[in-house]
Amino acid sequence: MRTLERRLEVDQETKLAEKAKQTATVSAGADGFALKSTDNAFQLKLRGVLQADGRFFFEDEDRLAPNTTVGDTYLLRRVRPILEGTVFKIFDFRFMPDFAGGRTVIQDAWLDGRFLPWLQLRGGKFKTPFGIERLQSATAIRFVERALPNNLVPNRDIGVELHGDFGQGIVSYSLAWLNGVNDGRSSEDFGDVDNNIDKDLAARIFAHPFLQSDFVPLQGLGLGFAVSYVDARGSITSPNLPDYRTSGQQRFFSYRTSATNPASNTFADGERLRLSPQGYYYYGPWGLLAEYVTVSQDVDRAVGATIREEDLHHDAWQIAGSYVLTGEESTYKGVKPARPFSIENGHWGAFEIKARYSELDLDEDSFAGGADSFADPATAAEQAAAWAVGFNWYLNQNVKFVVDYEHTLFDGGGGGTADSPRDREDENVVLSRVQIAF
Repeated sequence: MRTLERRLEVDQETKLAEKAKQTATVSAGADGFALKSTDNAFQLKLRGVLQADGRFFFEDEDRLAPNTTVGDTYLLRRVRPILEGTVFKIFDFRFMPDFAGGRTVIQDAWLDGRFLPWLQLRGGKFKTPFGIERLQSATAIRFVERALPNNLVPNRDIGVELHGDFGQGIVSYSLAWLNGVNDGRSSEDFGDVDNNIDKDLAARIFAHPFLQSDFVPLQGLGLGFAVSYVDARGSITSPNLPDYRTSGQQRFFSYRTSATNPASNTFADGERLRLSPQGYYYYGPWGLLAEYVTVSQDVDRAVGATIREEDLHHDAWQIAGSYVLTGEESTYKGVKPARPFSIENGHWGAFEIKARYSELDLDEDSFAGGADSFADPATAAEQAAAWAVGFNWYLNQNVKFVVDYEHTLFDGGGGGTADSPRDREDENVVLSRVQIAF
């Protein structure tokens, strides 16, 4: 009887153990909500981002550039529920729509196979592996809007990407084969389909050379280089060319187009090559991010019975620094307060100050030829230069308040004639943001 009783106990323990394996665990915290199997082979995470912004301009409307509208406004910049998960341990997925701006856009929709640390394959819609600030999460960027070089950097695209790490994160690489998007744009601007006859090849390598070093001051140094190439073709009815905007989202450069005479439109007609050396450095409360971006694009324009052709080169760069006043560690992924905001305990979170300078220079050949030029110097600026300062308040890991002041100067683009253009009026804008992200 004792033997039979013990067998019954063993059977019961076995059943309980099997049941435990099949029972999922539910958790909730600052990193979101999660549902996991006991062996973590299957996971489902629910996260979200909400950013409510304000833009306030200090402009004399009588002196603004032609066709410019500046208005103080509150807006929802990002409204993104995020669904992430893992199946069979090695397959990750992410689905992130965005409901901001009065429209619905699928920002991320991809599946990633983690076969080995250095061999991972992703397919779907994701960020093009190129710009260092563009690849930084929108919840971790220090300023409300990204700097001027991001006008030249591709955003989200559809395709496949081979990526991975070597040496426990010392070196990472990405190689992507994509539909291709214009400078500063995403694939939803073209209906999430290819807008070109050719595919875009993007590659990026990034290194943390001292990550495993015992010398702590250099562990936060990261250096990288990115390149993208495509044979970009447009037409007079579909030019396949970008325009460029300020942090206040005011357009300051575009190529010539005409609704009454589309045959004179400037359009892409050849190779587009982007290059970008980039890097950052974080040590204790200090943070520094820098990048340079150059893009060359072949363009054509019909002028009477002849076709004007040119290979235009545009360049941009930025350098941005930050300092956490309350002493917390600054990282590329953001700041986590040591003492979250609590009136009862007298804690106020973390405070950060920051400054940035950025510049975008357009090829002077864009404006050569007077009325036959590829861009009209009376309405398109040849250069934009912006400096910004600001303050960030991290109430806790999830809630952040941001306020920036940015001053942008322009060369040209302020009216007049093609032979005698005036400078566009300086843009002075205060940008604010309340963010919750989990």
